[in-house]
Amino acid sequence: MEQLSMFDYKETAAPLASRLRPESLDTFVGQKHLLGKGKLLRQLIDQDNIPSMIFWGPPGVGKTTLASIIARKTNAEFINFSAVTSGIKEIKEVMAKAELGRQVGLRTLVFVDEIHRFNKAQQDAFLPYVEKGSIILIGATTENPSFEINAALLSRCRVFVLQALTEDDLTELVKNALTNPKGFGYLNIEISDELVHAIAVFANGDARTALNVLEMAVTNGEIHPDKTVVTKEVLEQCISKKSLLYDKNGEEHYNLISALHKSMRNSDPDAAVYWLARMLEAGEDPLYIARRLIRFAAEDVGLADNQALPLAVSVYQACHFLGMPECNIHLTQAVIYLSLAPRSNSVYTAYEHAKKDALTMLSEPVPLVIRNAPTSLMKDLNYGKGYVYAHDTEEKIARMECLPESLKGTRYYVPTESGQELRQKERLEKILEWRKNDGNV
Repeated sequence: MEQLSMFDYKETAAPLASRLRPESLDTFVGQKHLLGKGKLLRQLIDQDNIPSMIFWGPPGVGKTTLASIIARKTNAEFINFSAVTSGIKEIKEVMAKAELGRQVGLRTLVFVDEIHRFNKAQQDAFLPYVEKGSIILIGATTENPSFEINAALLSRCRVFVLQALTEDDLTELVKNALTNPKGFGYLNIEISDELVHAIAVFANGDARTALNVLEMAVTNGEIHPDKTVVTKEVLEQCISKKSLLYDKNGEEHYNLISALHKSMRNSDPDAAVYWLARMLEAGEDPLYIARRLIRFAAEDVGLADNQALPLAVSVYQACHFLGMPECNIHLTQAVIYLSLAPRSNSVYTAYEHAKKDALTMLSEPVPLVIRNAPTSLMKDLNYGKGYVYAHDTEEKIARMECLPESLKGTRYYVPTESGQELRQKERLEKILEWRKNDGNV
């Protein structure tokens, strides 16, 4: 093999993700909904007609890389700000310089990575210069800009949502790294397609994670005179997973989430926690599990425990804020709580029954008494005639029929006597009896 020069060594000593950062849109992987042929962002970049904008998306999807590509293509002066190290003083100095440039016809493009880390005062420092056009602001954030960016500043920026890379995108990225001279093209790497796919699955949409894992696996691979071999054992060591890699779109994925769901439904917290650990230690996305717990809270616990759903939602938020491994304890808390909560699927069965009727009786008219009557013509047609505002009655209930005539008397919600739902059942029975017999609730 040809010996590397000192220059070549320095180039390959840089992190793989840094060496392979795309320098043009043609080599950029992913975000085809924004950068495909004819898409708006692609046209704006190609035409060097960049407005102030925010790139919002999860880590490792290309936000900073897109800014770097824009920096190479634009005729504007490009300034890179860090929200971690830059204060108001530095911002104002750059803004003053940009304003002078604007007065002589020069454009200044300012990129702020992690713009959500800027406080309100720092964000406000940009506002007048964005309004006047002194600068073109590009911010990158992993947080929802609606919550993290000042409304006044956000209203003057276009928001482009970058999506997590697909497994196909990441597989393409890894294979390119193995053959690209800037990657491992100077080495003879032996790695199976199965392991390349496993890296793409583990990376969970994050290009940086995929390349970091690949670099670690190659660095720790078995070195032979003519090649470096990456084995399954090496890869498992690099990602701290012991024979647990599994395809998140495959059969095992659905078997494990089914086992978790059914263990909770059967009030077995020990089995549920085990299946939770199996999924998390295999690299499952904690937010996926949290979403399934939210569904379980409504479908299997429902009105029997009205705290189940808010708890599940709050655990989802905790997983979003913390990520793994810290959020494993929050998921465990939710799994145990839901396993031991009283059971009711009345909400689920109510909707399924109503859905069946809705799909087979699509043309049933809305009763006139509860129709909207915004015009005099509609009132002449008896829209809303006889409507009683329930709050005006002593019982806070009116004897109006709100179902179509053909469904009159149909019961969709049939409460159980489990947990807190017993109160719902008693209340509903009194209401039904009152409507039937003109009695009191």
